[in-house]
Amino acid sequence: MNKTLHVALREFLATVATKGFLIGMLAPPLMIGLMSVLMPRLLKNDAPKIEGEVAVADPTGAIVGRLEAYLSPAAIAGRREATRKRVEAQTPEALRAVAERAGVAQANQALDAILGDVPLLRVVPVPAGESLDAAKDALRQGEVADGGRLAVVAVHADAIARGEDARAFGSYDLFVRAKLDDRIEDEIQDGMREAIVDARVEAQGLDREQIESLTRVPRVRSTTVTAGGEKQTNQLLNLLLPAAFMGLLLISVMTGGQYLLTTTIEEKSSRIVEVLLSAVSPMQLMTGKILGQMAVGFLILALYAGMGVAALVSFAMLGVLDLSLLFYLGLFYVLAYFLIASFMAAVGAAVNEMREAQTLMTPAMIVIMIPWLLWMPITRDPNGTFAVACSFIPPINTFVMMLRLTTTTPPPLWQVWLSIAISVVSVYVALRVAAKIFRIGLLMFGKAPNFATMLRWVRMA
Repeated sequence: MNKTLHVALREFLATVATKGFLIGMLAPPLMIGLMSVLMPRLLKNDAPKIEGEVAVADPTGAIVGRLEAYLSPAAIAGRREATRKRVEAQTPEALRAVAERAGVAQANQALDAILGDVPLLRVVPVPAGESLDAAKDALRQGEVADGGRLAVVAVHADAIARGEDARAFGSYDLFVRAKLDDRIEDEIQDGMREAIVDARVEAQGLDREQIESLTRVPRVRSTTVTAGGEKQTNQLLNLLLPAAFMGLLLISVMTGGQYLLTTTIEEKSSRIVEVLLSAVSPMQLMTGKILGQMAVGFLILALYAGMGVAALVSFAMLGVLDLSLLFYLGLFYVLAYFLIASFMAAVGAAVNEMREAQTLMTPAMIVIMIPWLLWMPITRDPNGTFAVACSFIPPINTFVMMLRLTTTTPPPLWQVWLSIAISVVSVYVALRVAAKIFRIGLLMFGKAPNFATMLRWVRMA
């Protein structure tokens, strides 16, 4: 046991003490912190204000005035202020408190950058004698920022009143200058819709305000009712929480497994393993390497999970997280890691270089990535037939069960512990198989084996 622990400690220190590991561990938090400092300063570099005209060919005579009112600077500024208030209303109270402490101006910089400066748009009618092609020629001249023509709108003659035999209204055609900001195009599209609808309602002799009051139903935030009480539903968190736990589990398992594979291949190709086997048995060496890299993966898991919990605590949102999930995260990490590490150790001992390992690893990696690729269907229907079936199929059952546990409708406890029991049995079988391949392949050189050869090694050992 002492020799196994010495191998594990050597494996752990040899990995975490490298510059590459330290940079990989520290780079993401440092980048996040750096961007949080630099982003407000970068957002102060205002984009140039857009100014120009929108020409409208309007045979109905009912659109130009309405579009001009919609695209006026005051109207655009008013709509953006309303958007800002809606965003603030949807922001959790804890985040709003942080924003207030940081200052409202800084809190709104990101939204201002997305919306851009209020453009100065002049709506002008296309003269009756001017053709549409002549109006579009002005779009080919000058640059977007020169204050020239930005767009041409051609309203259809039946956009307001349908023909006698027509079942649908006409619409309009929009022609824009190259490289026009998509936000300006969106403003024109929205303005044309408002103008046409308003003109149609007026042509029918109806009251638009009354129609909108009859058809407007505000979207409310739902309330989640649980055994512990009631709380407002956080749809974004319900969507991201399973992905976060899945990502933590997958990254930590794959990182530890990848280091195990790499170090095993390097020691075999450099013949260091022959020196190691003079002091320890193959089983002690494999066990120590697996335990050492498990500690590396657990360090990664603890660091990033701790950062996530600290962020929830700082925003006073820890109540949205069921702390029992952290227990299951650690448990499923150990089970998933041993299963993946067994495969990595066997492949690393069997091949002579990393290029040969890719051929054997690809099928297994595709299988392991299935829960990540299908996390959305699984979280949308966590108790469906597909999700339940995958919860009992190794090696993906640990990942699928972690996804299901983080949803709003977690699985019954008997399914959780049945999946854990299946994983324990799978780990036992995988370790025995890996030990046989490891013992035979570690000192064999030459042509890389395939899966059939490795199975023969298992039967021989």
